[in-house]
Amino acid sequence: MKKELIKIIKKAGKILKKGYYSDKEVSLKAKKDLVTKYDVAVEEYLKKKFSKKFKEFNIIAEESDNSSIEFNNSIIIDPIDGTTNFVNKVPHTAISVGVYKDKKPYLAVVYNPILDELYEAKIGCGAYLNGKKLEVSQEDNFQKALIATGFPYSSGTDSDDLNDVIKKIKDILPLCQDIRRLGSASIDLCMVAKGVFEGYYEMNLKAWDVSAGILILTEAGGKVTNIEGDEYKLFEDKYIVATNSKIHEEFIKNLNL
Repeated sequence: MKKELIKIIKKAGKILKKGYYSDKEVSLKAKKDLVTKYDVAVEEYLKKKFSKKFKEFNIIAEESDNSSIEFNNSIIIDPIDGTTNFVNKVPHTAISVGVYKDKKPYLAVVYNPILDELYEAKIGCGAYLNGKKLEVSQEDNFQKALIATGFPYSSGTDSDDLNDVIKKIKDILPLCQDIRRLGSASIDLCMVAKGVFEGYYEMNLKAWDVSAGILILTEAGGKVTNIEGDEYKLFEDKYIVATNSKIHEEFIKNLNL
């Protein structure tokens, strides 16, 4: 299944790449939440191909009405993760596809056609970038840890969320090496898997933002939980916390100061 999945995603990547270098008409789903015709085109292409090839799975996708679809044996699609980056020609943007069996991660692909980076994982088989095995950073000193985060779309309208974002940056920044914000959750998780970041946290993400990255990171030796340190649940938890596992306990403590 993985080879077929990757083949389809790479073809969809050509649509993303064409759009990236083109002039784009942009619509707003919310105050800060952008969508383009390329988000829709990539999603429709993937849905069409996946539904034909993988009939045993239903499809949950960002730009679709998922209200009648039960999460179980599911392919979860983010057609363009990092749409704001895509629109503004920042090269951190990707197609994210997570395949779940009985609500558990089974296969994952995050493909950035702009940088030609294809991250992949299968449960129990490790994680890879362009065929090279991935391994998380071995750094266990939080003061030396490079941390990534993201800012929720709700920060433009919800003062509680905005205040929480600012508080956590104020709490974490003095305690770590530094904080980065790339603007793509799937790529952030892959960067922890790659050993570039030691940790990553963000609020208000959707299942399609993280469904693939979670498996890629855990297969590279990392750890993913909610902000209480318990199992992260797609569609439920407000915060995701992801690390190389070495700094996880201290990271959770520092996020809850």
